[in-house]
Amino acid sequence: MSKLQVSLAISYYDHVRDFVYGRVTAEGLDINFQVLPTPEIFDRATRDQEWDVCEMSLGKWTGMFSQGDDSLVPIPVFPSRVFRHSSIYVGSESGIAKAEDLAGKRIGVPEWAQTAAVYSRGMLAHEYSVDLASIDWHQGGVNEPGRREKVALELPPGYRLTVVAERSLSEMLVAGDLDAVLSARAPAPFVAADRRVRRLFPDFRDVELAYARKTGIFPIMHVLALRREVFDRHRWLPLNLLKAFDAARRRSLERAADITASHFPLPWVPDELRQLRDLMGGDPWPYGVDGNRSTLDAFLTYAFEQGVCRRRVTADELFPPEVHETFKV
Repeated sequence: MSKLQVSLAISYYDHVRDFVYGRVTAEGLDINFQVLPTPEIFDRATRDQEWDVCEMSLGKWTGMFSQGDDSLVPIPVFPSRVFRHSSIYVGSESGIAKAEDLAGKRIGVPEWAQTAAVYSRGMLAHEYSVDLASIDWHQGGVNEPGRREKVALELPPGYRLTVVAERSLSEMLVAGDLDAVLSARAPAPFVAADRRVRRLFPDFRDVELAYARKTGIFPIMHVLALRREVFDRHRWLPLNLLKAFDAARRRSLERAADITASHFPLPWVPDELRQLRDLMGGDPWPYGVDGNRSTLDAFLTYAFEQGVCRRRVTADELFPPEVHETFKV
């Protein structure tokens, strides 16, 4: 029997490379992989649905899904996960010393529906009791002006969001016209070691570890998604993809755990992995729905509270039943 030909776009990660380069295969599939930067994948996928399967922003997609768009079917493969305390940048002259000081300030975001910003705002509201409605929010490009929102928003009553078209958020932060920026991509002045910009949490690793221990949340940034018409014709496809991506993930973790050789150009990787396993209860980077409910439920709550989602979306409806019932981690 001939294999189903599928196009798949994903960014480069060690935990997908064995699948991308053929060391792991998916049963019944002949896959044409394209490895591209995620912003390009997201733009081309949402505009033209260019691939059968692609990496997709969790925030972007849940916002679209809540508005009745079911043209993509996510599966619980999570290529990118990042704690986001480290993604809050403040002006050194802003007078902001702790998270609670952000209340009532002027804060920039590249997109309101950016997944990283959803997590950051949710963390500020739920862990530090920051009133998000008290903040003057500004949306624009982090290092270049002109970035636009990709999801139609319906912000909660009392929220104020100003679109900034002519200036970058970095420029405004340095000039003192913003007090802080929430962004997955660091502001250029911070990267250049400009002392006028600093992280809100300079000890972010310790803070993020404490947050993970307390909440059980390991923020998910991206999912894998199939075009609806492909899924409807081949309902077996999500599970076969999930199994292959999981096999590649496990091989990556085996490389990281190897104490006899340096598979990554970093010291102490096996010990870092051991500590992460202790923190996460064994599996440091789980796929599937059940092993990620705390994170998914938190994100979906934040997205609804912040107006990214028009209604409350649940993890069980976001992912197809085939991966709920069969794949367990």
